Amino acid sequence: MNEKLLKIINSIKKNKQDKPVETLTEKMRLREDLNLDSFDLAELTVKIEDEFDIDIFEDGLVLTVGEILNKLP
Repeated sequence: MNEKLLKIINSIKKNKQDKPVETLTEKMRLREDLNLDSFDLAELTVKIEDEFDIDIFEDGLVLTVGEILNKLP
């Protein structure tokens, strides 16, 4: 699960020519630590929904990698 999420996040970072991350920790913050902006978060939502068939923002804001992982099946 963590590897799939890492691949999705790095594909978004690659699109904005940002340095990829090597590993993810549950405490990593999407905006501050991973440098994702609102457009990136929208893309992240779509990619996760395509991959896992779940809307991670359905119940409100998600701020960390751990919060995403807790919502994945």
